Amino acid sequence: MQAHPVVMFRNGPRGRRAALAAGPEIVDVIGTLIGGDVPAGQRRTRAAELLNISPAAVDAAFTYYAEFTDEIDAEIAERAREAEEAEAAWVRQQALLEA
Repeated sequence: MQAHPVVMFRNGPRGRRAALAAGPEIVDVIGTLIGGDVPAGQRRTRAAELLNISPAAVDAAFTYYAEFTDEIDAEIAERAREAEEAEAAWVRQQALLEA
């Protein structure tokens, strides 16, 4: 916590997760920051606007991510997998309704 003073940990159904002390989980910031169709030079500002946090908070999340990349990438991948499963279930349900 000394290296990342604005990062705290929250417990929940998914276990212990890193989050900004006064904001979203680190994985949410990084998911907003990386990838997408926003030019790299505008991603920091765009992430701050979308999440209603300061650019400094985005920087703090990114600093944490740089140190714990594997942990955050694993959470991003798990969320993507869960979203794909939920979508597949919805598609199956819709097909049953149309039968």
